[in-house]
Amino acid sequence: MTTYQTAIDAIRELKAKFGNTWADISPEDAARMQLQNRFKTGLDIAKYTAAIMRRDMAEYDADSSKYTQSLGCWHGFIAQQKMIANKKYFGTTSKRYIYLSGWMVAALRSEFGPLPDQSMHEKTSVPALIEEIYTFLRQADAKELNDLFRALNKAKEAGDAAKVAEITAQIDNFETHVVPIIADIDAGFGNEEATYLLAKKMIEAGACALQIENQVSDAKQCGHQAGKVTVPHEDFIAKIHALRYAFLEMGVEDGIIVARTDSEGADLTQKIPVSKEPGDIASKYISYLDTQEIDISEAQEDEILIKRDGKLHRPTRLPSGLYQFREGTQIDRVVLDCITSLQNGADLLWIETPTPNVKEIAHMVNRVREVIPNAKLVYNNSPSFNWTLNFRQQAYDRWVAEGKDVSGYDRAKLMSAEYDDSELAADADEKIRTFQADAAREAGVFHHLITLPTYHTAALSTHELAKGYFGDEGMLAYVAGVQRKEIRGGIACVKHQAMAGSDIGDDHKEIFAGDNALKAGDDAKNTMNQFGG
Repeated sequence: MTTYQTAIDAIRELKAKFGNTWADISPEDAARMQLQNRFKTGLDIAKYTAAIMRRDMAEYDADSSKYTQSLGCWHGFIAQQKMIANKKYFGTTSKRYIYLSGWMVAALRSEFGPLPDQSMHEKTSVPALIEEIYTFLRQADAKELNDLFRALNKAKEAGDAAKVAEITAQIDNFETHVVPIIADIDAGFGNEEATYLLAKKMIEAGACALQIENQVSDAKQCGHQAGKVTVPHEDFIAKIHALRYAFLEMGVEDGIIVARTDSEGADLTQKIPVSKEPGDIASKYISYLDTQEIDISEAQEDEILIKRDGKLHRPTRLPSGLYQFREGTQIDRVVLDCITSLQNGADLLWIETPTPNVKEIAHMVNRVREVIPNAKLVYNNSPSFNWTLNFRQQAYDRWVAEGKDVSGYDRAKLMSAEYDDSELAADADEKIRTFQADAAREAGVFHHLITLPTYHTAALSTHELAKGYFGDEGMLAYVAGVQRKEIRGGIACVKHQAMAGSDIGDDHKEIFAGDNALKAGDDAKNTMNQFGG
């Protein structure tokens, strides 16, 4: 492990090697700058964070209460503030990740403007956002360490040896803001070669975990919308292989692949795979197709037919050429998707469900675990669910099963504010609060994420500010609703100049130019000094 002192010693050796031309280079300052930039490349980050995820997965296998969490972020600054908040309020970033949502890239980061979640955005915007997020997280490291080094210099100037030792220990044991990103590669943006090429770019940017779904690339839909079209298992396995080869080529040997199945909500497939022997994976996929038995005399010219149990069957086919699955096969298809994915190189599963119901998730996972005992989920705590209504209805149904009186409630109208202070609402809210722990314990969920939370928080906070500022509150809307809360909450961002790197820049100028440095932060005219030290 590199400490401040070992870094200083290494620079001193270099100075001795290069002689007088390095006379003005301070070993202490150079060591400081090295420690403030721990990760030199995205691959350094991918290797570091992959090891974190592998460790966390093993800990979860031993104890399901040790699940992990993340929030989806659409900008580096949002991700940075999220991780700064974790360190501020919980003292650690352990088991807190970042989720990179393809939905938010499409909606917020495309040069075309806002787009639906259909893989129409530029695929290069995905690795670009990964790089941006890690740039901001590394800057958070640099800022926090810069503050520590400033404090160290003051302690040295004051001759306070105990304080010097204390701050040096904080520097040597500093916990980085850099955490794993689970990055959405959609359905791979093309064939398996296209998937491999994009995966390499994402890994180079720092991604240690790639999430890929079994939809058709050119017909991709949001997991919470209709019209989803899945691909045969062989096609999906080829893309899983493409991701693994990309990880291995880039030297991230323990990179994580998250295999997402959209089969629960998908009724269509684009093509019928070739079965080579009865009961193979292609045969199982074909067995789920909706068909109608016919006589050969009923067959039309150029029609595709299937032989099933010695009889001819006509598969249900839409005018688009897509084939229809039988009703009631969704869960069976999800289970088969999960098992084949894990048997062919995936590490974690993602199952999209119609509602956030622990029992329903557990039902599917337990079937998978009959074959793969340590199967684990990444679960989307989606904003597309109406959590309030879903959990109040679950509470209502549970009360009915328990024989409790529900005569004061209308199940269809439980979203109404009139129920907010009711016993049923309190019951539902408690189940929402414990949902992640319950699902981790009972349904194999290793990682809980919310895909789009910061999309909604940005919209809500902006609406609230605009409503007050352009209304009767005027400037008080900002002062009382934002700045005063930042000051009293000790939110570092209230000193926005420092957050953006002003102090780091001042210190660098002094390191580079000495007394000739023109600095921004020390003068009394700097209004940021109104917010204290």
